[in-house]
Amino acid sequence: MDILVCGGAGFIGSAFIRNYLKNNINCNITNVDALTVGSNLENLKELQNISNYKFIKDNIRNDSLIDNLVKNTDVTINFAAESHVDRSISNPKPFVETNILGTYSILEAIRKYDKQFIHVSTDEIYGDAEGKSSFNENSQINPSNPYAATKAGADHLVSSYHRTYGINCITTRCTNNFGPNQFPEKLIPKTIIRSIKNLKIPLYGDGMQIRSWIYVNDHVQAIENLISKGIPGDVYNITAYEEITNKTIVQKILDILKKPYSMIEYVGDRPGHDKRYSIDCSKIENQIDWEPQFNFDDALKQTVMWYLENQSWWEPLIDENTLHPQPWTINSK
Repeated sequence: MDILVCGGAGFIGSAFIRNYLKNNINCNITNVDALTVGSNLENLKELQNISNYKFIKDNIRNDSLIDNLVKNTDVTINFAAESHVDRSISNPKPFVETNILGTYSILEAIRKYDKQFIHVSTDEIYGDAEGKSSFNENSQINPSNPYAATKAGADHLVSSYHRTYGINCITTRCTNNFGPNQFPEKLIPKTIIRSIKNLKIPLYGDGMQIRSWIYVNDHVQAIENLISKGIPGDVYNITAYEEITNKTIVQKILDILKKPYSMIEYVGDRPGHDKRYSIDCSKIENQIDWEPQFNFDDALKQTVMWYLENQSWWEPLIDENTLHPQPWTINSK
């Protein structure tokens, strides 16, 4: 099988490539990535001399390139996205360009050549989950920030291409991922790095925002299963049902590193901050024979140890915002 991975140098995309090539030694993977914020070829360093893996530096909005690549592959999986909520609030334009227009470029090639398409989305498109309810695949979409809105727009575009043109597409909506190789601006790696450097750990508001977490290897295995078992046109939620407050996440990391809770510093909340995300993924569990394999606390410890042992990976990536985050302002860049 020949697979085109868009955005394969990012955290989740690179995990998929490593995992898939390990499980499918006769597969060929082409990875196209623009190497913008969050992408890092060091994530795939172990594959650079493997004959069935190829990297192309380019943007998914390059229509002629995507057309040629889709034409010669069996499956296209789109991980390429601007994904950091804070950045989307400061400057939404790149999110519209990549998340919506980039998806459009891929869809046009998919319908032209009648190929399979896996569109990787997010649970954030559902918006705030009130009370104790969880969203299923038929729940109303109600995004709260520009990032989530652009991903929701892409979801609708994919759905419309299936209904109008009959393309073979599947959409996945996953909860928060964590694991090795995650970019330092995200909550878990930022907390680990700042703890290692004995810096204060900033928490938005009261830190009681609830997120559902999944180890990245569980997520990419679900996507691999969907390639052969997913139903065209369907949407699949993916989660490990680990609903934890941001404050608890930080405290768990501090405990692993034997650091005091006094390192936590509460800062002003960001605009439109959802209090809770929660999805139900019984559909994929029942239809695709998939369930998460990694225990959260064990995987978190493994992740912390990876960052401790791989400082040469993250040191070149940390920026002023990681080391000296500023109070929230809508106009910040």
